[in-house]
Amino acid sequence: MAEQGGNSNEENGKIGINLPKNPQRTIITATSDDNLKEIFHQIRTSKTPAVINYGASWCHVCSQILPAFCQLSNKFPKLSFVYADIDECPETTQHIRYTPTFHFYRDGERVDEMFGAGEDRLHDRLWLHS
Repeated sequence: MAEQGGNSNEENGKIGINLPKNPQRTIITATSDDNLKEIFHQIRTSKTPAVINYGASWCHVCSQILPAFCQLSNKFPKLSFVYADIDECPETTQHIRYTPTFHFYRDGERVDEMFGAGEDRLHDRLWLHS
């Protein structure tokens, strides 16, 4: 279910963004609508704090913030980090209007969101929700 950063989606026959290699943490990558639904279920039932980064392979801003997202996963080990490409999960991400969009979850519920990039802004939000 989870793919570690650095794995190519093209190996699976999908075209998508490659996560930077991150040997210390695993970033969960949603590979389909069903997979993202499973991830939502895990977030709800485990009540583990989580952040989902909704992006797109064609989005320049998304590719700029993605390395920082992966690096920040090492600074906030209590949070689960998820990346979902809106083109690979079109049904479950149809509500996403801007990329990147970050959703923050606590106790199984979405409690915050952030639109756009900005490493400092993202760091502060992660700190707030960790």
